[in-house]
Amino acid sequence: MDQTWLTLVIGNSRLHWGRFDGTTLQTTWETPHLSKSEVQGVITELARLTQRLPGASLLPQSELWIASVVPAQAELWTSYPNAKFLTLAQIPIANLYPTLGIDRALALWGAISTIGSPALVIDAGTALTFTGADQQPQLVGGAILPGLGLQLRALNQNTAALPLAQLPDRPLPDRWARDTQGAIASGILYTLLAGIESFIQDWWQQFPGSGVVLTGGDSDRLLQGMQYLFPTTASHLQHNSHLVLQGIQAIKFKQLL
Repeated sequence: MDQTWLTLVIGNSRLHWGRFDGTTLQTTWETPHLSKSEVQGVITELARLTQRLPGASLLPQSELWIASVVPAQAELWTSYPNAKFLTLAQIPIANLYPTLGIDRALALWGAISTIGSPALVIDAGTALTFTGADQQPQLVGGAILPGLGLQLRALNQNTAALPLAQLPDRPLPDRWARDTQGAIASGILYTLLAGIESFIQDWWQQFPGSGVVLTGGDSDRLLQGMQYLFPTTASHLQHNSHLVLQGIQAIKFKQLL
């Protein structure tokens, strides 16, 4: 039986978990950020689970590979006896700058490891990020803007009368809305999708044929929107919800997947 190990990606708003058996990703789940006491409870429970396994006296606690963009949350896991904290220095992409988010770098390495380079990753999380690498691979650069949820909340929290709009169930709202909720949804989604299309086309001018991968919590909705508005572009996009985890896996096993 392959050795079980865990991944924990600490994002801006949530914890993203994965469980691997060897090189096979078995399951993923998400939780809110945890308090210090909650983390200690999880660590204790993981120890109990290990002790119940056959030959437990010979087994260390499962490795927990951690990548974090929230230092205070990462600090809570330092007492886990088999924690592996990832840094930019471990990611084999040249020209990574010191303040680049570890999640962006890992997603990019996950893309390179699975589809090759050049590669562009569009991560639709709390922030929407574009991160690209050339054939070397070395970082070409990228961009950051507020994600869907952040844009919706910003209008609600920073204006006197605008509500917290809900996006419709269908891929796209009416462009020319006749109510405030619809107008917010229209303005944000159509503008965001047009921006994504612009970045992709510019990337393909520099790196024709390059793979482009969508990931992150809102990637499903954005892919659907792209399929309606820009079907030719969308037909060349790839969707991978576990890109960061695959980047961690590639580093752990020091190989392209």
